[in-house]
Amino acid sequence: MGILSNTEPREVFHYFEEICEIPHGSSNTTKISNYLVKFAQNHNLRFLQDASDNVIIFKDGTDGHESRPPVMLQGHMDMVCEKEDGYDIDFEKSGLSLELNDGIITAKGTTLGGDDGIAVAYMLALLASNEITHPPLEAVFTADEEIGMLGAAALDCTPLRARTMLNIDSEEEGYLLASCAGGATVTVHLPITVSECTGNVASLKIDGLQGGHSGIEIDKGRANACTLLGRTLYELKKNYSFQMIQVTGGLKDNAIPREASCTFLLAQDTDIAKLQDAVHRIQDIYHTEYQSVDSNITLTLSCDKTGEVVSAMNKESSLNIITALMNLPNGIQKMSCDIEGLVQTSLNLGIMATGQNEVSLTYSVRSSMSTEKEALVDKLSCLTEHLGGFITKSGDYPAWEYRKESPLRNLMIEIFEKQYGKKPVIQAVHAGVECGLFAGKMPGLDCISFGPDMKDIHTPKESMDVASVQRTWLYLLEILKRI
Repeated sequence: MGILSNTEPREVFHYFEEICEIPHGSSNTTKISNYLVKFAQNHNLRFLQDASDNVIIFKDGTDGHESRPPVMLQGHMDMVCEKEDGYDIDFEKSGLSLELNDGIITAKGTTLGGDDGIAVAYMLALLASNEITHPPLEAVFTADEEIGMLGAAALDCTPLRARTMLNIDSEEEGYLLASCAGGATVTVHLPITVSECTGNVASLKIDGLQGGHSGIEIDKGRANACTLLGRTLYELKKNYSFQMIQVTGGLKDNAIPREASCTFLLAQDTDIAKLQDAVHRIQDIYHTEYQSVDSNITLTLSCDKTGEVVSAMNKESSLNIITALMNLPNGIQKMSCDIEGLVQTSLNLGIMATGQNEVSLTYSVRSSMSTEKEALVDKLSCLTEHLGGFITKSGDYPAWEYRKESPLRNLMIEIFEKQYGKKPVIQAVHAGVECGLFAGKMPGLDCISFGPDMKDIHTPKESMDVASVQRTWLYLLEILKRI
């Protein structure tokens, strides 16, 4: 028996636990895609599977509801794979170890994948049931949402007849999402010149940061480990001469990096004790600046080897990397003038890596205004070109604009008020959701995104509230009954 086998609604948590046993990180969705196909075959349901691992499962309406307009249920099958330092797991091959404490579900040492595994579980429970009242259903399971909504972008929507869509990819119960930002992934490519040099090899690591979702939590004021590393290196450069060997940081462009590190070559006569003191003083500054939001920032300097001959960047390349990290924009760029508290335009440096001939910096760029998104991409390009590099852009997706007239939204508000005794919050979010891509491909689509309470998504602290999952399940059933 599984950890969740006695947790209600049992049919939902049965499928959620099965999903968690299957490796399903972004770019590793073939197994879970095939699992969904096998599910459809076992339940004699018509299905489609494409080359991007997307799966659509069709189910007729229940007795008396066969001729009603179809409704599309939609969620993504991939998860962000993050783990605690020192926790041993191969996300390519292993499932998750679930834990249940006081009505809260987590995964030992890793992200939980409630985003968006709970949507998959809801949909499978609906498709498996012969007792739930519903119209014809078109259940759309997309791949690689977390790395630029690649599955939704590739999906052929022509087999879909529904023009009403329930997207189950929100993380706060009581909020109905009706609009979202558009975005793109932009990679800055900075060329480096490397030669053989002699000196002392030192390493610097920044960790202990909270991280988080680069859209939803970009307004929390949390530190970005990659940009902090650039600031630290610039500060050290004022008094010490060194050449960069490599820089690295972050794992996902849409996650605020929790750690970053570099190795560099120091002159052999460098006073390491004084350098350590300088690093400690910088750490104290960060503790003061981020005491309310990122109080555990840690800087660790070590001198690994002395008198070594290594391949290091020349001084110009080293300076260019530091210049880029110090001056390329990061974080909130503009707040909305129309919706109080809504971030309108932002970007996040999520991945920093060193290759043979370049250092690459990968950003998630977001805006609810397409012109501002493009202007921000141009800003990245402008400085990058000045430093002798270039940018590439991928995963471009449109904003999902607010519909003034929405029968679906009106119905969901009515049902929510009856079930909860209060009005839901109608929300726009500074994050990409697949509704934007579907709305762009399917003219006239009326869609709302919602879901149960989850916290700290995209981090190893991710959790999901059982009672909220239960209430959201009842809410979903009533919507399908009334729609």
